[in-house]
Amino acid sequence: MTEPEKIILPQPDAAFAWVRSPAGWGLVCRPLEPFARHVFTSRSWLLGLALEADGWQEVAEAVGSDPAGLLRIRQVHGADVLVHLPGRPPLPAVPADIIVGADAAMAMAIQTADCVPLLIADRRTGAVAAAHAGWRGTALGVAAAAVNAMTTALGSRPPDLLAAVGPSIGPCCYQVGAEVRERFVHEGFQADELARWFATAPSQLPANPPMVGLSGRLTARGLFLDLWSATSDQLAAAGVPRDQVFVAELCTASHDNLFCSYRRDGKAAGRLAAVIRSSRSEV
Repeated sequence: MTEPEKIILPQPDAAFAWVRSPAGWGLVCRPLEPFARHVFTSRSWLLGLALEADGWQEVAEAVGSDPAGLLRIRQVHGADVLVHLPGRPPLPAVPADIIVGADAAMAMAIQTADCVPLLIADRRTGAVAAAHAGWRGTALGVAAAAVNAMTTALGSRPPDLLAAVGPSIGPCCYQVGAEVRERFVHEGFQADELARWFATAPSQLPANPPMVGLSGRLTARGLFLDLWSATSDQLAAAGVPRDQVFVAELCTASHDNLFCSYRRDGKAAGRLAAVIRSSRSEV
């Protein structure tokens, strides 16, 4: 029995399902499957085992591509967008945290180790997007920026979009300082939004036990940030219907045998990938 088979898989939201590949376990969002091949990887993939490992080939193969057909970016915790259109040569990795495109020949991938991996598919046009957002990117509105880029550059309509929020650090474990909330205030978010996204105590989530060592890291003035709610709210504000936003509700910091987590493991943490490729041959 291989090591991945020994893992007891936590139950994600009902819109998601675990799948096995030669690289190990991955997570897919069922509503996106008819429109885009995609996967959120786990720790057993090469990318998750060691930072120096070249794991992108198996990420590309998971969506029927190869490394030459995989678009990546140099993530910088911002909200800039790389737009790729069919027939144009792929650009080298540029500083950005969002990729949008309408080219079925190309897959798009981002990497995370606690930050939110967001995949979006347009069920009308076949356009897709991949985005990365930690607290800085969320404060800058990455989710809305991805929707706006698809709308302006690719002709998407928000009501046609389906969005999947993959595993990331949850409100059960993500303690931040007051300065993080102040950054959200500075970016113009309203009091009712902040009340939904920030709490003074960790959420109790049955599928996500507290991160190992969390009790020893708690501070009296700390807040707990809910990136899942913030991302969902920002997608809804950008026009994506709430019943078309799907959140895996699995915390990377909670499951040390399954996910990479920078907050839990520090600089030794590997990386998870989120990759998407349109299924529409006419894109």
